[in-house]
This record gives sequence, C-alpha cells and structure tokens, in this order.
Amino acid sequence: MTRCTQIVAALFIFTCGCSLVPAASQNVAAEIEKDRVVVTVGGKLFTCYKFAGSQKYPYFWPVNGPLSGKSITTETSEPYPHHHSLFFGCDRVNGGNYWQDVNKRGQILSQGPKIAETSGERIVLTDTCLWKQPEKDPVIEDTRRITISAPSEKLRIIDFKITITPLVDIEILKTNHALFSARVVPELSVKSGGTLINAGGNTREKGTFGAASPWCDYSGTRNGATEGIAILQNPANRWYPGKWFTRDYGFFSPTPMYWLEGGKLNLAKGEKLTLEYRVLVHAGDSETANIAGLFNQYEQTAK
Repeated sequence: MTRCTQIVAALFIFTCGCSLVPAASQNVAAEIEKDRVVVTVGGKLFTCYKFAGSQKYPYFWPVNGPLSGKSITTETSEPYPHHHSLFFGCDRVNGGNYWQDVNKRGQILSQGPKIAETSGERIVLTDTCLWKQPEKDPVIEDTRRITISAPSEKLRIIDFKITITPLVDIEILKTNHALFSARVVPELSVKSGGTLINAGGNTREKGTFGAASPWCDYSGTRNGATEGIAILQNPANRWYPGKWFTRDYGFFSPTPMYWLEGGKLNLAKGEKLTLEYRVLVHAGDSETANIAGLFNQYEQTAK
C-alpha cells in the first residue's frame, strides 16, 4: 500500500467510523457437553439447551444478548421460580403437570439431542422427548427441530418446530400454564422500566394480556445496553394468531390453552399437533430492531 493510499484509508476509517476489513461473519457452532448443547456465536457463548433427566423439561439458558453478553432470560427467580428461561411445557394433561417443578406429577424427558448441523451460518439440533409420570407409560412424544442463526452482530434467531404426538387419547383442560414461553430477567421487566409490546402497539400486561397478536416483544436497558427478546408465532399454527398470557414481572407466552373453546382440548392417540415459533434476541427495543419487519419476513417464509 502506498503512502497516499494509507492516508486515504485512514481518512475513510475516521470519517465513516468503519473498517476496510470486512466484518467477521457470525459463525454459529454447537457441541454436546454432558447434559447440555452449548451454542456459540463468533466463538462466544450464546445459549445452552439443557436436557438433564433431573429437570422438569428441557429449556434454553442462558440466552445471551448480542450487546451485553449477559442472559436476557432468567433461569429461575421470584415470583414463580419454576419458569425456566425459554421453555415448552403444559399443565393439566391427562391429570399430569408438565410445567411446574414437582417431577412426580410429570416430566418432559429428552431422549438425547442430536446435532444435525454443527457449525456455519446456522446450527440445527433435534430432540425427541417423552411426557411421562414416574412408573407410568409416556402419554406424549414430542419431536423438536431447533435452528439457530446469527444474521448480524445485533440479532440472533432461534427457530422452533415442535410436533406433539399423543401416545394415548389426550385431554388438556383450560390452563394458563401452557406451551411456548419466555421469562426475562427482572432487570428488563416492565416492573423495572422495561417494555412489553405487541404487534398492535399495545403495551404492558394491561394492553397485551388476552390479546391475539402475531408477536410480542420484551426489551429493557441494563447497564446502559438496551436489548430484548421477541416471540413470533408461525401463521401456520393452529389458533393463529394465539392470545397471549403476559405479566409485567417478565413472563410472556402465546398460549391458546387459557382460552380453549369448551374449556378443554382433546387429541386422539396419534393425532399430531405441530407448532412453530421464531425467537429474536436483539439489540435495541422493538422499533430499533424492526421486529415488525422481521415478522413480515418470517411470515413470507411460512407461506
């Protein structure tokens, strides 16, 4: 490089605040370590899929923000410490409880996840889980395919496809403890000054609870870094757009089970139910992160 070229490059970097060196790609990698799948982005820990047999159900924790490197979700905290970060479960299933922490009422037991794609622009892991009470035969088998990508430095995407297959006739009674859910750390909750907002622009528990919406986003500022997490419902899902069970202390879930027609859901043995969700872990609030636009992109891929 000539002296003149060096000066021009230096001026370019100074005035544009950028480098001539291309930004490092957001390489995603996954590895199984004992009872968890560890997922990194750019060599730094992003999340872990925890599946130990002692747990109530498999769940993701931490779910680290792209700016802070700290978890946006809480593994357990008051109130309701049985909410574990980013998870899937259900209460009142044939008399069993596959949601709260008393394992004797029922567990969702991983049969051992497999990594279908280990590194690159995305990773893919699969798992088969059995819903059972101790000393009893399982009542449900679920299969899950989870894809994780990081299209930019400020965004991580977790795609979930979960298929429930009843192994016996199933009856699920009306419950607010149901299906896909997230619990953010107290520091990002509405109670601590954070923002909970849905696709209609409604905010807080008061505006989002019981409202049908394609997505909801939770964001807040911690130590000067604003980050958030959104849950998007796939338009192909049954009950779409499902109503939301939300709480200002940091919980949100698209759960039709609290608004079931007739107060119950019956699934015959072998009758499959597939549900898909996209989770966006992002820098900034919902407007800065363009959650509405990202949902539109997701909606197009679902068609």
